[in-house]
Amino acid sequence: MASKPFRADPALFQRIDLNLFKIFLEISRAGGIGAAARRLNLQQPAVSLALKRLEGHLDTELCIRGPRGVELTPQGRIVAGFAEHLFQQMQALPRAMAEVEGEVEGLLTIRSVSGVVSPELDATLDAMRRRHPRIRLRIDIAPRRIVVEALLKDQAEVCIAFDSAPRADLLYEPLMREYQQLYCGRAHPLFGSCITNPETLAKERFVVTGSDEPDDVRHFRLRYSLGVDPAGEAENLEEAKRMIGVGVGIGFLPTAVAEDTAERDALWPILPQAMLPNYLLYLITRPEAEQTLPTQLFLAEIRRRLAALGGPI
Repeated sequence: MASKPFRADPALFQRIDLNLFKIFLEISRAGGIGAAARRLNLQQPAVSLALKRLEGHLDTELCIRGPRGVELTPQGRIVAGFAEHLFQQMQALPRAMAEVEGEVEGLLTIRSVSGVVSPELDATLDAMRRRHPRIRLRIDIAPRRIVVEALLKDQAEVCIAFDSAPRADLLYEPLMREYQQLYCGRAHPLFGSCITNPETLAKERFVVTGSDEPDDVRHFRLRYSLGVDPAGEAENLEEAKRMIGVGVGIGFLPTAVAEDTAERDALWPILPQAMLPNYLLYLITRPEAEQTLPTQLFLAEIRRRLAALGGPI
């Protein structure tokens, strides 16, 4: 079906929500409504409604839905290109303003769950140090429930955490996908083994990470009755790793935390790679209108690096 011809509306940007362009841009990047919803951490009906609203504002069809996703119409390709350029310019705006106004001062507090290993985050912090030396960087480590609360209490500008129940009043951007492996210490009888049936581990002593355990890991563990009566518990991953290493029990740890050069001889991965539970870690911030200039500069820098990777998924 041919799309209706576009009729210019000079008052369009006086009444349109720019978030509609952001959602449409993710639809075009992901190639489908459902995939865009997962990337944006939104419900699929909300993404479909945003697409309909944007098409209504523009009075034209932007994409054609099929069994394999969506295909952009010629008008849709133009709008996607416009949205891409628009948000690139928006991300560059804080940096351009900072260059005009001189050195930016302020405090950027990042509150994070423990054990985050991200080269893009490290490179962003290094760039912030070099380009904006008068911005003071602070990183606090805390359990997930406290991490997210920090934003709401103005105790942090950026948070890094997993979250299976995102809040509608905060912004979530995928930072990286984290995998967790089940490990044992060198002295454990399972050291050197590969277990393809986790049910056989139900009677093993177990170390859990308490309220900082991601839902995907907890669901996997309970599916096979692992750690129902744990031998040890620690919300900080370094302490959980310590207990696993000394033999208190077996337990899940992020692979990036456990498999660095220093730990390879002390911790043994028990499960096959294809079986590992995994989940997204998010950059969580307040809405753009409430963000400080240091926060905007940080986000512009890390978004550029993540975009170069093609995203964390």
